Amino acid sequence: MTVFYILLAILIFGFLIFIHELGHFLTAKLCGVRVNEFAINMGPKLFGWKRGETQYSFRLIPIGGYCAMEGEDEDTGDPRCFVNAAWWKRLIILCAGSFMNLLTGFVVMCLLLAFAYGPTQTAKITGVMPGNTVEAQGLRVGDTLYAIDGRRIYMRSDFDLLESRLPTEHCELTVLRDGEKLVLHDFNLTRTELTDRDGNRGKYLGIYLEEYEEKNLGSVLKYGVYECIDFTRMVWYGLTDLFTGKAGLKDMGGVIGVVDVMVQSGETAKTVSHGVENVLYLGAFIAVNLAVMNMLPIPALDGGRVLFLLINTVFTKVTGKKVDPKYEGYLHAGAMVLLLGLMAVLMIKDVLMIINR
Repeated sequence: MTVFYILLAILIFGFLIFIHELGHFLTAKLCGVRVNEFAINMGPKLFGWKRGETQYSFRLIPIGGYCAMEGEDEDTGDPRCFVNAAWWKRLIILCAGSFMNLLTGFVVMCLLLAFAYGPTQTAKITGVMPGNTVEAQGLRVGDTLYAIDGRRIYMRSDFDLLESRLPTEHCELTVLRDGEKLVLHDFNLTRTELTDRDGNRGKYLGIYLEEYEEKNLGSVLKYGVYECIDFTRMVWYGLTDLFTGKAGLKDMGGVIGVVDVMVQSGETAKTVSHGVENVLYLGAFIAVNLAVMNMLPIPALDGGRVLFLLINTVFTKVTGKKVDPKYEGYLHAGAMVLLLGLMAVLMIKDVLMIINR
């Protein structure tokens, strides 16, 4: 089944690239900007066709794609070039790719929640273990865990994630009780040696979170949003770990590494259907990951272009002068070279990791 999951992962990557560039393409067309080429993948062209003013291409190297608009970095004299479009139109075009990725992640999660997964587990306390320490600190059966140190808890899995990220075992725990928020200050989340109702001895907090919300259209849409929020939260945590030194290059992965993870998640599942569900879940996470990462204010990314667009718009309003877009183009081009270099390094690292495994 390895080949099957590899092909599925590649198909998902290709679709995410396609849907991202499609967002740029459709909004460019709607905003009256000329599109010279719409390409999937990079490198030499394998095949393509031209329709109207636009060349449609499928290229060799599966590491991206692009929607090449007329005059993205300089005024070419064409009244329909990108830099001559109104600033708000350029903003819509630049954000459309990430929006499409985010929408894709949301739709995939809703489909999984509706047709593959059971009801979602909430964060409501349904019982406590004998000898627990949480009741003495103010927790009660029937409370719903709402936030840890101000970070929202939407479902059971959020509590586990946020607890694992606490710098100490003490926190500010917010719960919902009888419809009202109650803040428990300096709450100790230390796990102690307890016995659960099945007679299993281990380190527990001493609470049971066993309520499941009934599955319906409303809950599917709601938890689809919550899952996307969680994906965004995990991306943010990953970036934070990189900047604080908790994670480094060894913890980063490129396209090959991500495909490898997707294949392993499929192969370790008990059935093929569960394997496909696992791969689709990771696909939804990657879609949201791409949406967030691409909107970071870094040159060569859409977020960097949005930042320069806003700065240039304000500068023009204040001074009445336009900044020559070619200088921004030089910066984006240089950053793209560095980005491609990083992708190449990560690709080599992934290959070596798989070979040495």
